[in-house]
Amino acid sequence: MKISVKTKPNAKETKLVMIDETHFEAWVNEPAKDGKANDAVVKLVAKGLGIPKSRVEIVHGLRSRVKTLEIDSTLDLVPLLRSPRLV
Repeated sequence: MKISVKTKPNAKETKLVMIDETHFEAWVNEPAKDGKANDAVVKLVAKGLGIPKSRVEIVHGLRSRVKTLEIDSTLDLVPLLRSPRLV
């Protein structure tokens, strides 16, 4: 499953907000330098959905604020998306 995440690096707080089932907004403390913000976004999305971060991969937008993430398709995300543990 693919989701779209609008990222905001260098934020004062770290949080993840679900807009709808495939669109999220992520605020991370890390700067958009040397992939630090990308790593933080992957970690935050995995934590928010309650899945291992090895199951989340950025497939598009490594240098953009809007990223497309691939969530391992073997996972059943419907229950997770209905009640996400947004951080």
